[in-house]
Amino acid sequence: MQRTILIVEDEPILREIMKDYFINEGFDVLEAGDGKEALSLFQEREVHLIILDIMLPELDGWSVCRRIRKSSNVPIIMLTARVDEDDTLLGFELGADDYVTKPYSPPILLARAKRLLDSRAVREPADDMSDRLESGSGIAVHFPSRTVTVNGTNCNLTHTEFEILTYFMKNKGIVITREQLITKIWGYDFVGDERTVNSHIRNLRHKLGDKSKCISTVVRSGYKFEDDV
Repeated sequence: MQRTILIVEDEPILREIMKDYFINEGFDVLEAGDGKEALSLFQEREVHLIILDIMLPELDGWSVCRRIRKSSNVPIIMLTARVDEDDTLLGFELGADDYVTKPYSPPILLARAKRLLDSRAVREPADDMSDRLESGSGIAVHFPSRTVTVNGTNCNLTHTEFEILTYFMKNKGIVITREQLITKIWGYDFVGDERTVNSHIRNLRHKLGDKSKCISTVVRSGYKFEDDV
C-alpha cells in the first residue's frame, strides 16, 4: 500500500525539495503552504505521516498539531528554525513524535519518517505473540488497530506514547533507563535529551489517569512498569 505524507511548509523551495525526496522513495505526497490548508487536506484525505513546520501563516504548527491530536495519533514530525529548548518541549507536549531543526538534511528527515512509519507497521515477532497485550491493572493494547483501553475506555495516545507504553508493558517489572527509551523509541540519531523523554512520560501518565501509578520513576535510573500498585 502506498503511504501518504502531508508536507506543511510555507517556503515553496523547501517544500519542493522534501516532495522530490519522498516521491522518489515511492510515497504519495500532499502539500500545504499554511496551517488552515493543512487541516483541510488532513480531513479530506487519508494521511499516514505529517511533516509540520511551526512558523506558518494563517495557523501556526503548534495550533495545527493541537487540533490534529484531538482526533488522531498520526505520526507528526515538526520542523523549526528556532533552537529554543522550551519550544521543542512544547511540541512534544502537544503530541509531536519527532523534531527536526532547520537547516536539516533531507535524507535524514526521510530516514526519520520511514522509521516512524515502519514502527507502526511492523511488530516485533519475538515480543508480540498475539494481537493483544494486557496488564492486570486494566490497561489493554490491541496492536492491529493500535488502540489502548483503560478499564474498557478508549485512551487516545500519540504514536510515540503508544510505543513507550507497549515497550514498558513488554518489560514489566524491569527498570528501563531513559537512554534505553531514546534508543528504542527514537533511534541512535535522536538529537533530544532526557527532558524530551520526561515530557512524553508526563503526557502518557496524564492520559492513563488513575493507572498512571503503573509507571513509577526509579530515582537516578529510569522508569518501571508494574501491575501490582
